[in-house]
Amino acid sequence: MQNLSLFEDENPQSPLQRARFLVDQLNQWAHAYYVMDSPLVPDSEYDKLYRELTDLEEKYPDLQLPDSPSKRVGGAPLSHFEQVAHRVPMLSLGNAFEPEDVHAFEKRIRDLGDLQADKPIEFAVDPKFDGLAISIHYERGVMVRAITRGDGMTGEEVTANVKTIRNLPLILSSPNPPEFLEVRGEILMYREDFVRMNQRQADAGLKIFANPRNASAGTIRQLDPRIAASRPLRFFCYGAVIDRDQQKKLKTQSALMAWLAQLGLPVSSLSQTAVSASGLLDYYQRIGEQRKNLPFEIDGVVYKVNAFDLQDQLGYVARAPRFAIAHKFPPDEVLTRLINIEVQVGRTGSITPVAKLEPVKVGGVTVSSATLHNLDEIQRKDLRVGDQVLVRRAGDVIPEVLPFEGNVRPEISLPFYMPTACPVCGSALMKEEDGAVLRCTGGFSCRAQLTQSIIHFASRKAMDIEGLGDKIVETLVDKGLISNPADLYKLQFDELVQLERMGEKSVNNLLESIQKSKNATFARFIYGMGIRQVGEATARDLAQHFKTLDALIGATESALLEVNDVGPVVAQSILEFFADTRNLDVLNGLMAAGVVWETEAPVAALDENHPFYGKSFVLTGTLEKLSRDEASALIVAKGGKVIGSVSKKTDFLLAGSAAGSKLQKAEDLGVKILSELEFETLLG
Repeated sequence: MQNLSLFEDENPQSPLQRARFLVDQLNQWAHAYYVMDSPLVPDSEYDKLYRELTDLEEKYPDLQLPDSPSKRVGGAPLSHFEQVAHRVPMLSLGNAFEPEDVHAFEKRIRDLGDLQADKPIEFAVDPKFDGLAISIHYERGVMVRAITRGDGMTGEEVTANVKTIRNLPLILSSPNPPEFLEVRGEILMYREDFVRMNQRQADAGLKIFANPRNASAGTIRQLDPRIAASRPLRFFCYGAVIDRDQQKKLKTQSALMAWLAQLGLPVSSLSQTAVSASGLLDYYQRIGEQRKNLPFEIDGVVYKVNAFDLQDQLGYVARAPRFAIAHKFPPDEVLTRLINIEVQVGRTGSITPVAKLEPVKVGGVTVSSATLHNLDEIQRKDLRVGDQVLVRRAGDVIPEVLPFEGNVRPEISLPFYMPTACPVCGSALMKEEDGAVLRCTGGFSCRAQLTQSIIHFASRKAMDIEGLGDKIVETLVDKGLISNPADLYKLQFDELVQLERMGEKSVNNLLESIQKSKNATFARFIYGMGIRQVGEATARDLAQHFKTLDALIGATESALLEVNDVGPVVAQSILEFFADTRNLDVLNGLMAAGVVWETEAPVAALDENHPFYGKSFVLTGTLEKLSRDEASALIVAKGGKVIGSVSKKTDFLLAGSAAGSKLQKAEDLGVKILSELEFETLLG
C-alpha cells in the first residue's frame, strides 16, 4: 500500500489534487442536497465519485483530507463519553405561555434597560427546535469537538457522532476563519426521515423510536459512530459564543446569524427580526400556523433582544438571560377512544385507575395509557369505556384525559366502579378517611406492592443499591427469590447468574452494591422503609430526633408530634406502620442481615439570627458545587425548611442552571431568587 504526503506533490494530475477536486465536488453536492434541499445530480453520480474518492484514500492512507465526506461514515466504537466543562455555560430560558407574558417580557426589558416608552425594541426571533442542544467547536475553521448540553455546566463529548451529520460543515467556508469559534445549535431529524428510519428499524427487528427528538438524542449517545452515521440527523445553529471585539463588529444577533450562514453553517430560514411585543406575537401566530407543515418538530419560538449592547446591559438572572425568552405553544390535544379502565397498585397499596387508550401521537409521543387519579376524578369528568376522549400533553407533562363534547355514547354505556378487592393479590381494600383513595391491605404479600417497595428501598435517595433496576426487581419477585426487602441480603450468586441478561460481572457488581448498602444512614433507612407520608426531610428529622430504631418504634403519638413538621396525619401513618407485625419482621430481618448505621450526630443549637432560620426554600435547576440534597441539608441545618412548590409564602428560590417554571413563577410572585454564589454568601 502506497503512502503520500499531503505536501509533496503539486502536479495537477497527482492523487492529492484529484482527492481535493473530489472532496470539493462531493461537498458542494451534499450542501445542495442536505442544506438547500435542491439536489444538483442523481444519487448514482454522487455514489460514483464517492467510490473513486474512497478507493483513492484506501490506496493512499495519508491522503484523507479533514473535510472528506468519508469521515461521516463513523469510526471504531467508543468505550465511553468524556465529561467536558463548557467554557461558557449553556443556559436555559425563561418561558412565556400567554400574550401577557410577552408584554411583561418587553416591559421588563424597557424598565431594566431604562428605555423610553416610544423607543422601539428590535428582537431576533427563531423557531424553538424540539431536538438536542449541542455545542460545536471550530479551530482555524476545522471542526474539532462537539459537546452535549448536559446540565448546562458540563456535557459529554460526542465529536465522533456529530461529525457524521451530513449538513454540518467539517470545515468552515471562509478563507480567513476565526482562530476559535464555538457554535451552538440543535440536532434533530426531519419528520419524513424519521418515519423512513423507523420503518427500516422495524424491518430489521430493531428498536422503534417514539419521536424524532428521542431518536436524535439516542443516536448522539450511541457509543458506535457507525450507528449515528446510518441515521438521518441534521443540525441548525441558533447562535455562537463570541468575544467583545466580535460583538462590537457584528452589533446584533441577526448579523451574527447571517455571518454564521456565510461560514456555511445551517441557519433556519424562519429566523427573522421583529419589533415590539406585537411583532413578537405576530411571529408566534405565523409560525404556529405553519407548524404542522414544517419538516421538523418545534415546540415554540424564541425571542432575543437583537442588539448586543442592550443584551449586555440587561444581563442574567439565576443563570438565565434577561434578554431572551421561549414562547411555548399551547398543549397538544388529540382525539382518541377510551378502550378500557384498569387499576394499578402502588408502593403503599394505593389503587389508581388508569385509562387504556387507542394509541395516539400527542406532542410527538405515542400515548396509549394515562392515569385517571381516582374515582372522584372519573366521575367529575364522567368518563366511560368506549367514550371518545381528548388526550392533552404539553412537553414532558404526564398526559391528561379530558371529556370530548362531541362524544356520542351508546345507551348501554355503564359508569366505572372501583374494585372491592385488590386486583393483584385479592386482599381487601380500605378506603381512607377522605374517601378519595383506596388501598390494598395485603402489604408485602401483594406482588405489586412488594415490587414497588423493593424499587423504592433500593433507590438512590434510600439504600442506593446500584444496578438493582425495576426489571431485575420484577424478575426477582416473579421468581419468588425475594418476599421483602430483607431478602435482598440473602441473594446468592448461583441464583442470580441463572436469570436472563445477568452475566457473572453484572451479578458480582450487584452483590457488591447490596453489601455496600448495609452501611446506610438512619435517615436513608427510614426513608427506604416507605412509610406513608414520610419523605426525605421527615425521615431526616425523625433520625435526628430519635437516634435509634428502637426509640422510633416505641415512640408515642405525643413523642412523634414533637418532631419538626410531624403533624397528626404523619404521626398516625408512622404508628400504623410499626403496629404491623409484618413490618417489624422485615426490620428484624434487615438488622439480622447486618444493616447498620452510625448514630446521627446531635444537632447543634440553631442560631435564630441566621438568615435561613424559619425561612422556606424551593430548589430548582442544577447547582454547580452542591447536589440539591446537600443544599437541602445545609438549609435544614440552619433552621430553614425546604418545600416543593413556589407560593407567595416562599421566602427564597435557590436557582441553578436549567431552572424551569418554578423560576418564572418566583419572578412573577416577587420571591427572592438566589444564585448558588448568593446562597453560599448568606450561608456563611
